[in-house]
Amino acid sequence: MLAPLRYGPFRYLAAGRLINMLGNGVAPIALAFAVLDLTGSVRDLGVVVGARSLATVLFVLFGGVLADRLPRRLVLVGSNALGALAQAAVAALVLTGTATIPLLLALGTANGIVSAVAQPASAAATPQTVPPELIQPANALIRLGINTGMIGGAALGGLLVAAVGPGWGLAVDALTFALAAVAFAGLRITAPTATSRRTGVVTDLREGWTEFTTRTWVWAVVLGFMVLNAALAGGVNVLGPAVADETIGRSAWGVVLAAKTVGMVAGGLIALRIRVRRLLLLGVACMFAESFLLLGLALAPTFVVLVTAAATVGVAVEQFAVAWDTSIAQHIPADRLARVYSYDMLGSWVAIPLGQVTVGPVAAAIGTRDTLLILATAVVLAVLGMLASRDVRRLQATAPARASAAAPAQSAVGEPDDHVAVPGKPAGG
Repeated sequence: MLAPLRYGPFRYLAAGRLINMLGNGVAPIALAFAVLDLTGSVRDLGVVVGARSLATVLFVLFGGVLADRLPRRLVLVGSNALGALAQAAVAALVLTGTATIPLLLALGTANGIVSAVAQPASAAATPQTVPPELIQPANALIRLGINTGMIGGAALGGLLVAAVGPGWGLAVDALTFALAAVAFAGLRITAPTATSRRTGVVTDLREGWTEFTTRTWVWAVVLGFMVLNAALAGGVNVLGPAVADETIGRSAWGVVLAAKTVGMVAGGLIALRIRVRRLLLLGVACMFAESFLLLGLALAPTFVVLVTAAATVGVAVEQFAVAWDTSIAQHIPADRLARVYSYDMLGSWVAIPLGQVTVGPVAAAIGTRDTLLILATAVVLAVLGMLASRDVRRLQATAPARASAAAPAQSAVGEPDDHVAVPGKPAGG
């Protein structure tokens, strides 16, 4: 299970992603309460986080092309350095009391572009760091590391917001971007062979689109997560802090989010040991649990209920995340992997800004409780839609990833987070 740690490139990649997720645990909490402190408006919060998500969606295909053309180490170091600058500017504005919604929108958009460039490279780098037979345990270990970072980050974010204010939480996030850039600087892996062909961007995108559309199990899952991620982004990230403010409090909400990542760590340990033929089927079926936290917020927003629901969701999410990353790495050619991930991210995220921006007005019109119940129903229907695909149900985790003829042999879920993190799924993790 620990064999991937014998490889130096894997250790640097795992360390960088762990540090990323430490900041990622702090950032959503800090940003949410910074906006609520500034205007008190859930609608403004939805617009701010929606602008960042929209920028990520618009530029993620470009990020996939870059990650398949350039050394992924260069992409990761550069994007994290830029992310540190952008988030430091946000922190400075909040700490000095000069933040405005337009400024937060502008910096959030810049951070979204940085994330769009980094995420395909981050997702596609793992198969380059270990032999093909170690892809599943490598993915599980990566997830364990980043979820451990999320535990500390979410708890730290709640404490910082409650004790010294959201500005310091954003400053800590900026620092983790910088530290992650240092870790990724040690990642020595070869650039994808496809970079030597010097094809045009349109041709590269067309190749990635072909790989994406010819596999029904890929686009069926991505369509399902288009709905699921939009529901979770609006329900958990926008309405969740507002419900917490009126019920369990800000620090407790940070603990709830930390409980989810504790569940993800437990789920990662389970995923390390699971050996099933239809790994993707298991992962998708586990996503029914994503409705639990939405139902808890709607029907029983107490600390015990929300912590229990969040931990259960975390265990389930991890089964899907490892199943998805392993399936993608085993069945997609290595030199096109980042582009397929970019289409995955685009499809999974395209509806997130809509969910974040519209959930506030909808909740104001019909009530927060009814809105959360509708979102929970949408999650269940999305999972049923994915399971309706025969290819999703029957895909087997068998052969290691194969390179295309042009490349030598080498080998998801939330909302797009405020940090470089996981692939397009799931939204909450």
